[in-house]
Amino acid sequence: MTKFSAFLKDEAGAVTVDWVVLTAAVVGLGLVIFSILSPAVNALTNDISNTMANAGANL
Repeated sequence: MTKFSAFLKDEAGAVTVDWVVLTAAVVGLGLVIFSILSPAVNALTNDISNTMANAGANL
């Protein structure tokens, strides 16, 4: 019975579960931020590309 009670008192696995949950939350937030910013970044890169192409055509 002492091994079983020692197993119940052991908290080493709980720390691992905490890190897994925190890591999943960080990855989820990163994906949300990426999906929000992606269209704006694509529009900006297209604007830069067009400006550079027009600058080369004006030379």
